[in-house]
Amino acid sequence: MAGDVGFDPLGLSNIDEVGIDLYWLREAEIKHARVAMMAVAGFLQVEIFGPAPGCEMATDKCQTDAFWQLWGAHPQYVAFGLIMITITEMISGIATTSGRESGERAPGDFGLDPLGFGNGDAAAFERLKAQEIANGRLAMWAAAGLIVQGCTTHEGGIQNLMQALEDNSF
Repeated sequence: MAGDVGFDPLGLSNIDEVGIDLYWLREAEIKHARVAMMAVAGFLQVEIFGPAPGCEMATDKCQTDAFWQLWGAHPQYVAFGLIMITITEMISGIATTSGRESGERAPGDFGLDPLGFGNGDAAAFERLKAQEIANGRLAMWAAAGLIVQGCTTHEGGIQNLMQALEDNSF
């Protein structure tokens, strides 16, 4: 299994003893890792380049504050986003459940490989899967850090980094 480094202090991988489905846990980890990688990229993109076209009312560099600006100006955008997330989750939940029951689908595999990474060397593809999990786990921590520091300092991540380097330089 990609990303398995033998670290399981809670024993969650022992599904017979705990009663938790390892397939479902792996699917959730991959999904959250992919979302976190996109979230971190989005946080930094907006801080560096400004808001996306159509979201000019969200002018704050801190994404948590920009969210509330967007919510105040156009709550229907946020509501539409939540509806789309719900639909996507319903579809992926069906794929996860049917894949788990049939055994025909690996966790996180939706058959989308436009660059053909899965068609080449099998060892290289396994390495890419391990890198995806490792980077996704890091991105989950990074996204949590960006959200918490945005809520506490009301500044963006890069702005906080530059301030910390300036304050602590010799």
